[in-house]
Amino acid sequence: HQSCLYRWVDEKQKGNALRSVSCQQCQTEYIIVFPQMGKVANILEAFDNLIKRVSPFLAAGVFVGSLYWTAVTYGAVTFLQIVGHKKGLALMENGDPLILLIGLPAIPVALVLGRMIRWEDAVIRLIRNRRSVARKFPLMSFIIPYPEEDEEQTAQNPVTPTLSDPVSATRIFCGALLLPTISSIVGRLLFESIENTLHRTLLGGLTFITVKGILKIYLKQQQYTRRKKRRIVDYTEENVRNYVNRAGVRQQQQQQHGGGNAAAAQNIQPQQALSQQQQAAAQIRNARESTVRDSLV
Repeated sequence: HQSCLYRWVDEKQKGNALRSVSCQQCQTEYIIVFPQMGKVANILEAFDNLIKRVSPFLAAGVFVGSLYWTAVTYGAVTFLQIVGHKKGLALMENGDPLILLIGLPAIPVALVLGRMIRWEDAVIRLIRNRRSVARKFPLMSFIIPYPEEDEEQTAQNPVTPTLSDPVSATRIFCGALLLPTISSIVGRLLFESIENTLHRTLLGGLTFITVKGILKIYLKQQQYTRRKKRRIVDYTEENVRNYVNRAGVRQQQQQQHGGGNAAAAQNIQPQQALSQQQQAAAQIRNARESTVRDSLV
């Protein structure tokens, strides 16, 4: 239909009448002829098309400028927080404006880039590769324990779990921007005797990063050990009863304790879940037996 063709062309042009449209079968461009408009209408149309083309670049410029001045403001606040309010104001008043316009926005960028360095993973790899040396230090043995049955477990489960967790952009961004404030707070709490604000903040930051790194290394090692010792058991009635149903009953009991009077109506759900799991296990067992009989026949 002619009307369907016009509507399809309008959908392809998306409001831009000058956009070319080609046939989807032979890739030939349609010849679209427009009647002449007046001079005023042509000028207005040209001006409107110019605005459409320039608007994305203007919007991008405004967005980048907003980000830049936000980075400058954050850099100035962070500089005052680290160096000290009076000393920081004096340095910025007497400093070169060009250096300030380049150096201040570089502070959040440097924090984010530094936060992306995952030095904990490198330390874990180094310690795991040097087990004999790490066992000599009590602190290392506490952070990354190596039990005697680790070799036996490795033989049973040879697959090595992944070391690093997925990178979270929001976590990196928030952690990087909050690092100066946390460093200042830790410096005031632990190194109050140091009068120099810069030295106190740097010591607080190093202390926070070190303690956080040790705790993160310990957590990753514990998670690694847990995943290394995992087992995938057969789907039998006993395993379903011991692992699946027990977890379901425990969850239902927790919901019943937290639900008050409404939990009385849910007492039958663990039994229903148990019967459903038993039926599923019986079906799987029957399917296995039938497969074995067919193979024997």
